[in-house]
Amino acid sequence: MSGQPVPGEQPAPDTPDAPTSDAPPADVPSVDAPVPPSADGTASGGAAAAAPRPRRRRDPLAATLIGVLTLLLGFAFAVQVRSTDTDAQLAGAREEDLVRILDDVTAQEDRLRQQIADQRVALDALGDSDTVAAAALQEAQQRAETLGILNGTLPARGPGLELTIRDPAGLVDVEVLLNTVQELRGAGAETMQIDDVRIGVSSAITGTRGQLAIDGRPLEAPYEVRVIGSPQDMATALNIPGGVATRVGAAEGSLDVVQSDDVVVDALRPLDEPQYAEPADGGGN
Repeated sequence: MSGQPVPGEQPAPDTPDAPTSDAPPADVPSVDAPVPPSADGTASGGAAAAAPRPRRRRDPLAATLIGVLTLLLGFAFAVQVRSTDTDAQLAGAREEDLVRILDDVTAQEDRLRQQIADQRVALDALGDSDTVAAAALQEAQQRAETLGILNGTLPARGPGLELTIRDPAGLVDVEVLLNTVQELRGAGAETMQIDDVRIGVSSAITGTRGQLAIDGRPLEAPYEVRVIGSPQDMATALNIPGGVATRVGAAEGSLDVVQSDDVVVDALRPLDEPQYAEPADGGGN
């Protein structure tokens, strides 16, 4: 039976014994072996490679925008880092330091508010300069009128007294008239005149009995005195015991006092020019 084929089996082909080596067949290319290029320059066994595209030129405007955006991003990052550092410093500060920082911020805010208020006041003053100038001129005029009345360079009228000092015996002397002026001033007299002579701060009463004079101007009895001030206060001062009324009676004279709501003092005195005094500087030195 040896050498006969078994039914159902294919007879093995008569081939020489194959070598038992693990090396790949000679006609099978290795995976790592380079693929030889074809005659037209393309790789063998594959599709033709695409030709390299030309490099596209970058738009200058796009490059500028990219640069600007980069700078902005860097700036925002720096600000964020600085803010984070400040917050971290404040979070780690002591309570006393936080209170001091808050006080400094509040003080700075107050100074800024005050500066704004000052600037607004200055702006309002500049915008209303005409009104300010008119008000200043009116105030200066009022002060000049007041000084003129007190100095006797302007006429005046108002409530006061009208006095009549009679001297039939000619015994009223300088002391009686001087006491009359002083008592009236002490009772609040603002301005006065005796006969036609205005009384000022430098007025001098001179002469002898029956021949009296004020600032060198002679007087004649009866002596007429007109004075502006509180009528009730001045009348009371003249009639106090040992006062003007008593002294006039001791000189065998009489004193008539009439209170009035409208007394006119129209005698004027020349304004004295100072010989030595002059306006001082505003510094007070």
